[in-house]
Amino acid sequence: MPTRSLPAETRLGRVTLAVSDLEHVLPFYRDVVGLRVRDRGDGRAVLGVADAGDTGDDPPADLLALEEDADAGPRPSDAAGLFHTAFLFPSRGALGDALARARDAGTRLTGASDHRVSEALYLRDPEGNGVELYRDRPRSEWPEEDGDVRMDTLALDVDALLADRAGDADAAGDPAPAGTAVGHVHLEVTELDEAEAFHVDAAGFEVRQRLGGDALFVAAGGYHHHVGLNTWNGRTAPASGRGLAEFEVLVPDGDALDAVSESLVAAGVDVREDGDGVVALSPDDVRVRFATD
Repeated sequence: MPTRSLPAETRLGRVTLAVSDLEHVLPFYRDVVGLRVRDRGDGRAVLGVADAGDTGDDPPADLLALEEDADAGPRPSDAAGLFHTAFLFPSRGALGDALARARDAGTRLTGASDHRVSEALYLRDPEGNGVELYRDRPRSEWPEEDGDVRMDTLALDVDALLADRAGDADAAGDPAPAGTAVGHVHLEVTELDEAEAFHVDAAGFEVRQRLGGDALFVAAGGYHHHVGLNTWNGRTAPASGRGLAEFEVLVPDGDALDAVSESLVAAGVDVREDGDGVVALSPDDVRVRFATD
């Protein structure tokens, strides 16, 4: 249990990927995931859901930044980094639409699972980055034991999911609906104990589930997980090459930001100011940016 837990309102913000060919990668996130380009220039594109002004809601936060580095090579086979970025859809129908967009675009699924807390589809972008598209079941249906969530990996009936699609955005290139967000990131780490010390003891996430000694799921506010951590593929070197450069953790106010910054510093983590937030480097050299929501 962390000394000081993150506030219950904590959520994830923007994920930043280093890519070697922006024009090759961007269409996947636009046509399959359904994100829209919100800003672009100088080899960088920022994507999110379409502005929600016509629904009366505030415009959503940016969800993904793609930063082009033509010299960036593939992530080495021993390097830590991204397992997947997980985009959370607001309903089962919206997830069914995403499946239809993937099929319409000729994108092959690498997996489809019922995790008991959620239903998930797995893909890879054109540069090999893992991507999860999912929807949550109601929290009242999440299985728990001794206060911890109990996720599983069961087969998902993709034909039934496709049949239940909303039909509002089910063709390649259609936009994802308002309410789509980055639900979690899942990381490949070199040492689970060191990763736990950073994300739990220092940053303030709470452990939600352990899978033996090689996977850990942590979250704020009783969510099933905001960050997944695993050593399944035996990574032994810090993150390098293209792929995950940074992910953002959003807290509700300045007091919460000050608290997490102080906790990181007290744990011996180097923290630097970055605009309206602070950036800390994980033990595997992944940047984690903490900012206010």
